[in-house]
Formats: sequence, C-alpha cells, structure tokens
Amino acid sequence: MADLIVNGGKPLSGTITPSGNKNSALPILCATLLTDAPVRLVNVPAITDVDKLVAFFSEQGSRIVWDKSAGTMTLDHSGFDGARLQGELPSGMRSSVLLFAPLLQRLKRIALPTNAKGCSLGIRELDPHLEILEKLGAKVSHNGNLTLALKGRFRGARHWPDYMSVTATENFVMAAVLAEGTSTLLNAASEPHVQDLCGVLVGMGAQISGLGTSQLTITGVKRLAGGTFTINTDYHEVVTFLALGAITGGEVKVRHSLPHHFDLITRSFEKLGVRVEHRGDTALVRRRQRLVIEAPFTSNLLPKIEAAPWPYFPVDLLPCMIALSVRAQGAIQFWNKVYEGGFTWMPELSKFGAHVVVSDPHRIIVFGDRPLRPAVVDAPYIIRAAVALYMVAASIPGRSVVKNADTIKRAHPHFVENLRSLGADVEWQ
Repeated sequence: MADLIVNGGKPLSGTITPSGNKNSALPILCATLLTDAPVRLVNVPAITDVDKLVAFFSEQGSRIVWDKSAGTMTLDHSGFDGARLQGELPSGMRSSVLLFAPLLQRLKRIALPTNAKGCSLGIRELDPHLEILEKLGAKVSHNGNLTLALKGRFRGARHWPDYMSVTATENFVMAAVLAEGTSTLLNAASEPHVQDLCGVLVGMGAQISGLGTSQLTITGVKRLAGGTFTINTDYHEVVTFLALGAITGGEVKVRHSLPHHFDLITRSFEKLGVRVEHRGDTALVRRRQRLVIEAPFTSNLLPKIEAAPWPYFPVDLLPCMIALSVRAQGAIQFWNKVYEGGFTWMPELSKFGAHVVVSDPHRIIVFGDRPLRPAVVDAPYIIRAAVALYMVAASIPGRSVVKNADTIKRAHPHFVENLRSLGADVEWQ
C-alpha cells in the first residue's frame, strides 16, 4: 500500500490533458474478445485494471502489443486458447464480470469460483448478469462453482431489469451483438462509457440503436470485424482537476473535456459557488473562486446534490463535490441513491475538522467553512473518496498524509505527476 504525503495550502494552477476513460477502456477491452480480427485502441490509460486484463489475455494465448508511452494497444485474439483457462478471472478487479458474455461467446462453457460478493461501496450483485445471460439462452448452475454454458449462439430476447446497471447493460450488449435475432433492453444504463462501448461495437459491425437512451435494440450479426478506435477522455478526471483548482484557489484548464456531457455537472459546481467555463473542448475554473453554497428559492429546504444513474449527477463524482462543500460557506445535503456504503469514509473527513452529519446510509449533510487542520487519514478502497481526501488535504496549509491511497492508480495513471505540474507539493511514499 502507498501513502500520499501532502504539503497543502498551495493554489494549483496549470493545464491538464486527462487520460482515457477507465470505465470505457475496460468493457471495450473485454469486447475485443468478440472477434479474431486485430483491434487497435488509442488513448488507453496505463492503469492497474488494464494491466490485469492484458495479462489475462496473454496467458490464454492472445497477442497484445501495448505502447504505454504512446497510449496505443493492438489486440489479436486469434490465438486465444480456452483450454488454458483454469477458472480464475483477473483478481482484485470488479469489472471481471464483463468477461462473462465475451468468454461464453468464445468458449461456450466457463466454470468460476463464486467469490465475488461485493466491494467497499456496497453489495455488487451477480444476479442481474446471470439473469441477462439466462434470458439470452445461456444455462447457469452453481454447485460450489458457478458454471455458465451456451449451446451455439445467444438467442435474441426482450429484457427489463429491476434497475439500471452499467456492467449488466454492457454484458447484455456484448451477448446480444452476436445473438440470433433481435434483442431489446429496457431500463438500460446510458452512461457515457456505455455509449462508448456501443460506439466501438457499432464500428466493429454491430447493429445497435438507442445509444444514449434507456432502451437499446440490438440485431445480432454473425461476426464482428476489427478496426481502430479511440478511448474517450475520462470525464471523472476532468471534474477532479477542475475541483482541485477550485478548492485550492488556483486556475486549472483541462483539455478534451467533452462539454456535451457537462450541463448538469456544471450546474452542480455552481451550487457550491464554482463557475466552470467551457471554451471549445477546454474546461476551466478561474483562480480565487468564492465558495458559497447557493441558497435555493424554496428557502426552508437544504440545497442538495442528488447522484444516481445517468443522466443524474454521476455517483462516482459525489466525493469531489463533498470535498468542495467542506470549504464552502453554508450547508448542503448529498444524496447517493445507488450505494449504501458510499459515505463510510466520513469519519476520515472529520479528522480534518469537517462537520458532517450522516443522516442514513444514503444521505449526509455537510456544514462547510469550518476551521480545518492537517491530518493523517485512511483512504477507503473507493477511488474518488481517496481523491476527495487528497483534495481537502491540498487545501490546508501544513503536512497531511492520505494512507493507502494507491487505489487512485486504478483510474489515474499519472495522478501525482499531473498534480506536480500544477504546483502541488505531493509524493507517494
């Protein structure tokens, strides 16, 4: 485990070029198993989860050429040998579930240990994935091991799941693109990374309609081609560095910011007194923003930011807003409508002197602009919560330590390097 040593109180200013979106790259990498034709990817983030997938593919005989410095990767799965698979998917990577549909398409039968029970954010269910695979014609059984079997091709079907799940939607899409007939998914997740996966599959020859909506219709094809595709910018990283500029009083510009995804995010910043400007594909926050929580017209209610599946405010970005609110004048409620464990790190935030009331597992109230002090805090295994603890530390003069912060590397390949380019005094230890 690595700790972040932070000497805070310095305005962070400069220009950042964010990396490729982790949440797009991982399902797209899994989807390359759906073809034996070479696939070339551009703007691949050099993160630990990508390392694990590349190692997994290579162990089964795939040929991977990855130029980390250039961010390019070519994958050729024509030599993938299912006989080498010993039942273990990449460990320590929750997105391993995204391999279910592609591996079934390729191998027709896989047996896995049933040890995937959840994560720091709360229970992560396998049931929606298994339900989808069964609906599309797979056989599921579990006697100590989870066994998935498929005779021939998946079969087209209509499915309406209980709730919007990003990874379940992605598994449905990867199963349906090579299925016999037409499949329809209602209550589909529509996050930008789901749109990115669908866009790449369409580029490979898939027939998908409804991109960006909650209803996807997919007409199966017999085979997919290869091609060259670019991983889109990680909008989570864009928000992170804009928020870092705002909380430290600096001026930060972020290139390739995907402004068409930012309407609601920009308004959420405004609720905390932060104005984000968009100039073409560059987003920026100017120096010395006055962090004041915006009072609602209905004055007897607390202002709030609600996070839920897209097109709500993204749940994964809530910690960045919480960190900003600690520095802002006023009080605001945050509502995480997805994860019951999303606020378990509030005791660490309070070590800095932050005033937070945990209303229930899904809601908190932050009373901002309280006196803060440097602290030693423990980061949870939640990427953006670790980032948020760093944000608060960076805004406080003096030496703080964010322990066990290397979960950040799962999404930010050059986090400390980018921070130093902005003038931060920070290092891994």
